[in-house]
Amino acid sequence: MVLIDYKNVTVRQAHGIEVLSHVDFTVEEGEFVYIIGRVGAGKSSLLKTIYNELDIEEADTAMVLDNDMLTLRRRDVPALRRQMGIVFQDFQLLADKTVAKNLRFVLKATGWKKKDEIEARIDEVLDLVGMTEKKDKMPHELSGGEQQRVAIARAILNSPKLIVADEPTGNLDPVTVKGIMDLLRGISESGTAVVMSTHNIPVIEQYPGTVYRCHDGLFEKVEEGTAKEETENQE
Repeated sequence: MVLIDYKNVTVRQAHGIEVLSHVDFTVEEGEFVYIIGRVGAGKSSLLKTIYNELDIEEADTAMVLDNDMLTLRRRDVPALRRQMGIVFQDFQLLADKTVAKNLRFVLKATGWKKKDEIEARIDEVLDLVGMTEKKDKMPHELSGGEQQRVAIARAILNSPKLIVADEPTGNLDPVTVKGIMDLLRGISESGTAVVMSTHNIPVIEQYPGTVYRCHDGLFEKVEEGTAKEETENQE
Protein backbone atom coordinates (compact mmCIF):
# COMPACT_ATOMS: atom_id res chain seq x y z
CA MET A 1 0.00 0.00 0.00
CA VAL A 2 1.38 3.39 -1.03
CA LEU A 3 1.16 5.97 1.78
CA ILE A 4 2.98 8.88 0.11
CA ASP A 5 3.01 9.50 -3.62
CA TYR A 6 4.71 12.70 -4.80
CA LYS A 7 5.35 13.36 -8.48
CA ASN A 8 7.02 16.57 -9.67
CA VAL A 9 6.30 18.36 -6.38
CA THR A 10 7.69 21.84 -5.67
CA VAL A 11 8.42 22.57 -2.01
CA ARG A 12 8.39 26.15 -0.80
CA GLN A 13 9.13 27.56 2.65
CA ALA A 14 6.48 29.56 4.50
CA HIS A 15 7.68 32.84 2.97
CA GLY A 16 7.41 31.44 -0.56
CA ILE A 17 11.05 30.71 -1.37
CA GLU A 18 11.46 27.50 -3.39
CA VAL A 19 13.74 24.97 -1.68
CA LEU A 20 13.09 21.78 -3.67
CA SER A 21 11.74 21.14 -7.15
CA HIS A 22 10.80 18.08 -9.22
CA VAL A 23 10.37 15.95 -6.09
CA ASP A 24 9.42 12.35 -6.86
CA PHE A 25 8.88 10.45 -3.62
CA THR A 26 7.03 7.24 -2.79
CA VAL A 27 6.65 5.59 0.62
CA GLU A 28 4.99 2.24 1.13
CA GLU A 29 3.53 0.56 4.20
CA GLY A 30 6.23 -0.59 6.63
CA GLU A 31 9.05 1.10 4.70
CA PHE A 32 11.92 2.83 6.56
CA VAL A 33 12.99 5.97 4.71
CA TYR A 34 15.83 8.39 5.44
CA ILE A 35 16.15 11.93 4.11
CA ILE A 36 19.67 13.36 4.21
CA GLY A 37 21.24 16.67 3.20
CA ARG A 38 22.90 19.77 4.57
CA VAL A 39 21.20 22.14 6.98
CA GLY A 40 18.91 24.34 4.90
CA ALA A 41 18.72 21.86 2.01
CA GLY A 42 14.97 21.38 2.44
CA LYS A 43 14.63 18.25 4.59
CA SER A 44 12.37 19.78 7.25
CA SER A 45 10.36 21.69 4.66
CA LEU A 46 9.65 18.47 2.78
CA LEU A 47 8.56 16.73 5.98
CA LYS A 48 6.26 19.65 6.80
CA THR A 49 4.41 19.17 3.51
CA ILE A 50 3.56 15.62 4.58
CA TYR A 51 1.62 16.77 7.65
CA ASN A 52 0.47 20.00 5.96
CA GLU A 53 2.47 22.46 8.01
CA LEU A 54 3.50 23.75 4.58
CA ASP A 55 1.11 23.75 1.62
CA ILE A 56 1.90 22.13 -1.70
CA GLU A 57 0.79 24.40 -4.51
CA GLU A 58 2.65 22.90 -7.47
CA ALA A 59 2.74 19.18 -8.32
CA ASP A 60 1.58 16.57 -10.82
CA THR A 61 0.62 14.33 -7.88
CA ALA A 62 0.77 14.94 -4.13
CA MET A 63 -1.03 12.21 -2.18
CA VAL A 64 -0.57 11.45 1.53
CA LEU A 65 -2.64 8.69 3.14
CA ASP A 66 -5.21 8.95 0.31
CA ASN A 67 -5.49 12.73 0.77
CA ASP A 68 -4.83 14.99 -2.20
CA MET A 69 -2.55 17.63 -0.68
CA LEU A 70 -3.24 20.02 -3.57
CA THR A 71 -6.91 20.30 -2.61
CA LEU A 72 -6.90 19.38 1.11
CA ARG A 73 -9.23 21.65 3.07
CA ARG A 74 -8.14 23.19 6.39
CA ARG A 75 -10.94 21.43 8.22
CA ASP A 76 -9.60 18.05 7.03
CA VAL A 77 -6.03 18.59 8.26
CA PRO A 78 -6.71 17.26 11.81
CA ALA A 79 -8.11 14.02 10.37
CA LEU A 80 -4.99 13.63 8.22
CA ARG A 81 -2.69 14.18 11.19
CA ARG A 82 -4.58 11.64 13.30
CA GLN A 83 -3.43 8.98 10.82
CA MET A 84 0.24 9.77 11.40
CA GLY A 85 2.68 10.32 14.23
CA ILE A 86 5.11 13.25 14.27
CA VAL A 87 8.39 13.18 16.21
CA PHE A 88 10.49 16.32 16.60
CA GLN A 89 14.16 16.76 17.51
CA ASP A 90 13.21 19.01 20.43
CA PHE A 91 10.48 16.60 21.67
CA GLN A 92 7.77 19.30 22.08
CA LEU A 93 6.27 17.75 25.21
CA LEU A 94 3.94 19.87 27.33
CA ALA A 95 6.28 21.10 30.08
CA ASP A 96 3.56 21.54 32.71
CA LYS A 97 2.14 18.02 32.41
CA THR A 98 3.41 14.63 33.52
CA VAL A 99 4.23 11.94 30.98
CA ALA A 100 0.81 10.34 31.45
CA LYS A 101 -0.98 13.68 31.18
CA ASN A 102 0.90 14.49 27.97
CA LEU A 103 -0.41 11.29 26.44
CA ARG A 104 -3.89 11.69 27.93
CA PHE A 105 -4.11 15.16 26.41
CA VAL A 106 -3.44 13.79 22.92
CA LEU A 107 -5.92 10.94 23.24
CA LYS A 108 -8.70 13.23 24.42
CA ALA A 109 -7.88 15.73 21.66
CA THR A 110 -8.19 12.97 19.06
CA GLY A 111 -11.57 11.75 20.18
CA TRP A 112 -11.00 9.12 22.86
CA LYS A 113 -13.82 9.26 25.43
CA LYS A 114 -13.71 6.23 27.75
CA LYS A 115 -11.38 6.67 30.72
CA ASP A 116 -10.51 2.98 31.04
CA GLU A 117 -9.59 2.74 27.34
CA ILE A 118 -7.48 5.90 27.59
CA GLU A 119 -5.55 4.61 30.59
CA ALA A 120 -5.06 1.18 29.02
CA ARG A 121 -3.65 2.74 25.84
CA ILE A 122 -1.29 4.98 27.82
CA ASP A 123 0.03 1.96 29.72
CA GLU A 124 0.39 0.01 26.48
CA VAL A 125 2.50 2.60 24.63
CA LEU A 126 4.65 3.41 27.67
CA ASP A 127 5.42 -0.28 28.03
CA LEU A 128 6.34 -0.46 24.35
CA VAL A 129 8.88 2.38 24.67
CA GLY A 130 10.20 1.25 28.06
CA MET A 131 8.90 4.22 30.02
CA THR A 132 6.28 2.67 32.32
CA GLU A 133 8.16 3.65 35.48
CA LYS A 134 8.37 7.30 34.35
CA LYS A 135 4.61 7.68 33.93
CA ASP A 136 4.22 10.31 36.64
CA LYS A 137 7.43 12.23 35.94
CA MET A 138 7.52 15.76 34.51
CA PRO A 139 9.43 16.28 31.24
CA HIS A 140 12.20 18.25 32.99
CA GLU A 141 12.85 15.22 35.20
CA LEU A 142 13.69 13.07 32.16
CA SER A 143 16.87 12.75 30.12
CA GLY A 144 16.84 13.69 26.44
CA GLY A 145 16.55 10.06 25.41
CA GLU A 146 13.67 9.50 27.82
CA GLN A 147 11.86 12.55 26.50
CA GLN A 148 12.28 11.26 22.95
CA ARG A 149 10.87 7.89 23.98
CA VAL A 150 7.82 9.67 25.37
CA ALA A 151 7.56 11.65 22.13
CA ILE A 152 7.57 8.38 20.20
CA ALA A 153 4.94 6.96 22.57
CA ARG A 154 2.83 10.03 21.84
CA ALA A 155 3.34 9.53 18.10
CA ILE A 156 2.04 5.94 18.13
CA LEU A 157 -0.96 6.48 20.42
CA ASN A 158 -3.44 6.26 17.56
CA SER A 159 -1.71 3.35 15.78
CA PRO A 160 -0.60 5.49 12.82
CA LYS A 161 0.14 4.20 9.36
CA LEU A 162 3.04 6.64 9.10
CA ILE A 163 5.58 8.26 11.43
CA VAL A 164 7.34 11.45 10.33
CA ALA A 165 10.47 12.11 12.39
CA ASP A 166 12.58 15.25 11.99
CA GLU A 167 16.12 14.56 13.28
CA PRO A 168 14.81 12.34 16.12
CA THR A 169 18.34 11.39 17.24
CA GLY A 170 19.96 14.78 16.65
CA ASN A 171 20.79 15.72 20.25
CA LEU A 172 21.31 12.26 21.72
CA ASP A 173 24.41 10.29 22.72
CA PRO A 174 25.34 7.13 20.73
CA VAL A 175 23.95 4.65 23.27
CA THR A 176 20.64 6.51 23.43
CA VAL A 177 20.56 6.79 19.63
CA LYS A 178 20.75 2.99 19.38
CA GLY A 179 17.78 2.62 21.72
CA ILE A 180 15.70 5.12 19.74
CA MET A 181 16.61 3.51 16.41
CA ASP A 182 15.80 0.02 17.73
CA LEU A 183 12.44 1.39 18.79
CA LEU A 184 11.68 3.06 15.44
CA ARG A 185 12.86 0.01 13.51
CA GLY A 186 10.58 -2.22 15.57
CA ILE A 187 7.65 0.09 14.85
CA SER A 188 8.33 -0.07 11.10
CA GLU A 189 8.58 -3.86 11.20
CA SER A 190 5.06 -3.94 12.65
CA GLY A 191 3.80 -2.23 9.47
CA THR A 192 4.05 1.49 10.23
CA ALA A 193 6.17 3.39 7.71
CA VAL A 194 8.86 5.67 9.15
CA VAL A 195 10.20 8.72 7.29
CA MET A 196 13.04 10.42 9.15
CA SER A 197 15.55 13.14 8.36
CA THR A 198 19.03 12.69 9.75
CA HIS A 199 22.66 13.81 9.60
CA ASN A 200 23.75 10.59 11.29
CA ILE A 201 25.18 8.49 8.46
CA PRO A 202 26.44 5.68 10.76
CA VAL A 203 22.81 5.16 11.78
CA ILE A 204 21.88 4.59 8.13
CA GLU A 205 24.71 2.09 7.77
CA GLN A 206 23.62 0.21 10.89
CA TYR A 207 19.88 0.38 10.15
CA PRO A 208 19.58 0.22 6.35
CA GLY A 209 16.59 1.73 4.58
CA THR A 210 15.62 3.70 1.51
CA VAL A 211 17.69 6.90 1.35
CA TYR A 212 16.89 10.19 -0.39
CA ARG A 213 19.11 13.28 -0.55
CA CYS A 214 18.19 16.97 -0.66
CA HIS A 215 20.94 18.79 -2.55
CA ASP A 216 21.09 22.00 -4.61
CA GLY A 217 17.31 22.28 -4.76
CA LEU A 218 16.83 18.70 -5.96
CA PHE A 219 15.58 15.53 -4.29
CA GLU A 220 17.28 12.33 -5.38
CA LYS A 221 17.24 8.69 -4.40
CA VAL A 222 20.61 7.47 -3.13
CA GLU A 223 22.05 4.13 -4.25
CA GLU A 224 22.08 1.53 -1.49
CA GLY A 225 25.27 1.63 0.55
CA THR A 226 26.48 4.98 -0.80
CA ALA A 227 24.94 7.40 1.74
CA LYS A 228 28.32 8.12 3.37
CA GLU A 229 29.96 8.79 0.00
CA GLU A 230 27.08 11.02 -1.08
CA THR A 231 27.39 13.06 2.12
CA GLU A 232 31.16 13.41 1.81
CA ASN A 233 30.72 14.71 -1.73
CA GLN A 234 28.61 17.57 -0.37
CA GLU A 235 31.34 18.87 1.95
